[in-house]
Amino acid sequence: QVQLVESGGGLVQAGGSLRLSCAVSGRTFSNLAMGWFRQAPGKEREFVATISRTGLTTFYTDSVKGRFTISRDNAKKTVYLQMNSLKPEDTAIYSCAASARSIGGSDSESQYDYWGQGTQVTVSS
Repeated sequence: QVQLVESGGGLVQAGGSLRLSCAVSGRTFSNLAMGWFRQAPGKEREFVATISRTGLTTFYTDSVKGRFTISRDNAKKTVYLQMNSLKPEDTAIYSCAASARSIGGSDSESQYDYWGQGTQVTVSS
């Protein structure tokens, strides 16, 4: 059984930074493309970033480009989301997801097979 466990969320002031981690177990991590999604109160879940199986390819939603960085450590079976210059509009529950079908990563929820429980990120103004 595949498990994804996020950590690193919390409360931060605008302009601050947080690093989210997502530890994966139960499947060969290097065979999974990974993604981060977020859901703000009263809004649909949206794509944030994705990374290929090898880590060589990444893709971001426009609103986080230049501020967020997705990375992975295949030896530690962990994917990270470094978030800098945080804004109040980044407040959301952030969830990591794993895709056994995608090689290069995907911005589509339908491509993901496994999801974590989510971690709350709150950015105060």
